[in-house]
Amino acid sequence: MTENVQPLPTYAWEPTTDALAARYGLPRESIVRFDVNTSAFAPDLADVLAKSFDPPLCEYPPSDYAELVAAAADAYQVARDEVLPTAGADEALDLIARANLREGSVAVVPTPTYSMYRIVSEQRGAKVVSVPRSGARWGFELDIRAIARAARNASLVWLCEPNNPTGSYEPPERVADLLELLTADAADDGREPPTVAVDEAYVEFVGRSVLPLRSDYPKLVVVRTMSKAHALAGARVGFAVARPETLAPIVAYRAPASVSTVSAAIATAALRRPELAAANVTRVSVQRTRLLTSLADLKWHPHPSAANFILVQLSSPAAANAAAETFLRSGLVPRTFASDHSLADCLRLTVRSAAENDRLIEAARGIPK
Repeated sequence: MTENVQPLPTYAWEPTTDALAARYGLPRESIVRFDVNTSAFAPDLADVLAKSFDPPLCEYPPSDYAELVAAAADAYQVARDEVLPTAGADEALDLIARANLREGSVAVVPTPTYSMYRIVSEQRGAKVVSVPRSGARWGFELDIRAIARAARNASLVWLCEPNNPTGSYEPPERVADLLELLTADAADDGREPPTVAVDEAYVEFVGRSVLPLRSDYPKLVVVRTMSKAHALAGARVGFAVARPETLAPIVAYRAPASVSTVSAAIATAALRRPELAAANVTRVSVQRTRLLTSLADLKWHPHPSAANFILVQLSSPAAANAAAETFLRSGLVPRTFASDHSLADCLRLTVRSAAENDRLIEAARGIPK
């Protein structure tokens, strides 16, 4: 008898720049990625790449990643035994799901948000309970009480602050309110509260973290990345940060040497030079304001953003698809959403360099909204 094996949910990666250039008959160098939330400028870390690595590249990196852990602990103002380096933030998300979810577990996801939370949860056989955010008119706020109700039987709650793809942001005080509700509900029922994972991929753009809340809510796990403010997406370095007892089961699932020696060295140097990320955040923030203002002047409808991207709402999903196609024919790649997505009438646009943003603004002039 053949067992009926269901395929696992997977993440749909963006088409490559080469594929897009070929599809639209454009030079590769004319393609600008407004869809991937990366930085337009790489940090100047040439001195790191010019040196010899210790250990050399013919050997595995040290299992404790001591230098990288120390740099991250100093940057995030936490203890070293509270830091787990991972191969990008996505590995951290996968490890958190592995450590906290089993077949039949419940994971709570406020939506719309980053789709990887649902994917890694469903890959563990968990049931995902979606809790809608408020509408755009109310700034896509979290419905804290609804999340707490949904989490009464949950093992894991996923949060993203600032949120991708809406660009909205809940200050730590509101997250603290949610954690208090989860603690009180668990105490009333005589059970452990759920693990709460907060993805802070874009936190440098707001300058306030939920990390201090782990003192009162031990089951808080914060995810960080070097991909956004630090502009090191290609290095693939992230971190899970939590109290040691909460981090321990997550550590158990990480493959050895998942972060390369080269990536660890680059990330360590970047964390030791916070002025590089600060300069990038300033540059992006200036361009974000300029892009928001310019699109609004053209009668587009951009939503406020606390990250390095802007969510733009059009009149309908058809209008969004038509706008995306027009941009693509000009070599400008927006992030679109599926027809059944709550943001199907929107485009997400990464904030890029002044010259690249100028191309987008110029192309937007002739596009029906």
